[in-house]
Amino acid sequence: MLNRGEPMKVYLNGKFVDKEDAKISIYDHGLLYGDGVFEGIRAYDGVIFKLKEHVDRLYDSAKSILLEMPLSKEEMEKVVVETVRINNLRDAYIRLVVTRGIGDLGLDPRKCSNPTVFCIAEPMNPLLGESGIRAITSSIRRLPVDVLNPAVKSLNYLNSILAKIQANYAGVDEAFLLDSEGYVVEGTGDNIFVVKNGIIKTPPVASSVLRGITRDTVIDIAKELGYIVVEERITLHELYVADEVFITGTAAELVPVIEIDGRVINGGKIGEITRRLKEEFNRVKRILGTKVYD
Repeated sequence: MLNRGEPMKVYLNGKFVDKEDAKISIYDHGLLYGDGVFEGIRAYDGVIFKLKEHVDRLYDSAKSILLEMPLSKEEMEKVVVETVRINNLRDAYIRLVVTRGIGDLGLDPRKCSNPTVFCIAEPMNPLLGESGIRAITSSIRRLPVDVLNPAVKSLNYLNSILAKIQANYAGVDEAFLLDSEGYVVEGTGDNIFVVKNGIIKTPPVASSVLRGITRDTVIDIAKELGYIVVEERITLHELYVADEVFITGTAAELVPVIEIDGRVINGGKIGEITRRLKEEFNRVKRILGTKVYD
């Protein structure tokens, strides 16, 4: 394990190297074309939250784009565990990436030699406001399923980046993307939930929505607590007049939304259902996962 002051270690193609020495080729197709897949994963108090589910999704993404994985699922899980362990971390954000590998300047993936695999683990602090965030709806549309299926967690996040830039210019925390028909789909990297009259609603995965692992966990928690959860399309009007709105994601966890396009939600305060779900998620996130340390 690292001692205090030692450089962070990164897993890169079979070995651990100092963070400053972790380099990939400028001919890597992950860099040139966004040709690859990734997972964002969290560790809480030495437990990697739902590691198996994250690795399963990574391999599903790779299979969908015909990217042959160089490691077994079990080996990939060990990579993640060892990356956290060697950096002596307990609470961490982990980025696991597999690219098509080094090729030439052409698109043909047959020119790529071997996939590039790297894993980064860094200390994690909350990214978004615990007391609630402000959001806008973006003019950038979510890519439809027939263009790029959101089930593939690829390295191409340009539309989310453009939406985030709009949020930055607007002076708010987040931007929500609509689909081509004007229904609310996702945030720049998180799933959306609304609460109205005690019923929790979230867009279905069939409508250009990533099946988020935190999303599914929160749905399970809500049902166990006795709430009705409906997966169906959400209009902007429903978003504006909701009793509560919150987002979920690996980095975000569960964050209340208190203002959307200038409409204040729940008086600008965290809602009771949101609070209860957040408390329960904070309990289970340290249980549902893979232990790093004995």
